[in-house]
Amino acid sequence: MAEDEQSSIEPRSFLTCTTEVARLLGVEDVAMKPDNRHARHLAHAVRKPLLERAFLPEELFAPLMAAAVYDPDPSFCRWFVEPAVYAFGRRRVMAAMVDYLRIGTDAERGGAVRAWYCAHVPLRADRSPAYGPGGVRDSALDESQDIKDAWLEASMRVFAEATDLRMRHRVLLGLPTSRAAYPPHLHELFESTLASAEAHPDHHIRRWAAAADHDAV
Repeated sequence: MAEDEQSSIEPRSFLTCTTEVARLLGVEDVAMKPDNRHARHLAHAVRKPLLERAFLPEELFAPLMAAAVYDPDPSFCRWFVEPAVYAFGRRRVMAAMVDYLRIGTDAERGGAVRAWYCAHVPLRADRSPAYGPGGVRDSALDESQDIKDAWLEASMRVFAEATDLRMRHRVLLGLPTSRAAYPPHLHELFESTLASAEAHPDHHIRRWAAAADHDAV
């Protein structure tokens, strides 16, 4: 875990999120650990029951999304994202991350970027009882191309508006460099993002722009 990732999110906020998930699941008697270790201990305690349940109550959705976003470790936020994808659908989980990216704090936006990656987790019928008999699943739960387009748009707008360089890195360097990856209605915004990146003083951002230019040749 990078130092800047760890320092950008308050451990107590992550603890509050995991405590709420545990409470709603009825997970009790979790031994207290100091500071952030207790949050990770709680996250471990809820991981198995989250995946073992065929259905999760509606009241768990927002706390799961918050826990995923506030988890400071990108290696573990999947513990909250994956069961949410199975129970509530990839579309809804991704839409929640888009909302965090659009209107969240910088810390929440950074967490949304980490959770967005996890939301692409492959789905397997033998992984969760959320699948119906015979591995049947409503495909509408996971249709998300328009949500992915919304993520691209939100990322480019955050890049244009953010004043924090780390945030600009996070959103831009996760964007595809190929123009073909963007729907027609985002081409103008992509060109604006590319022009801004080409003129940016940061060499990582200019490198992304150079890759996008090269891709167009």
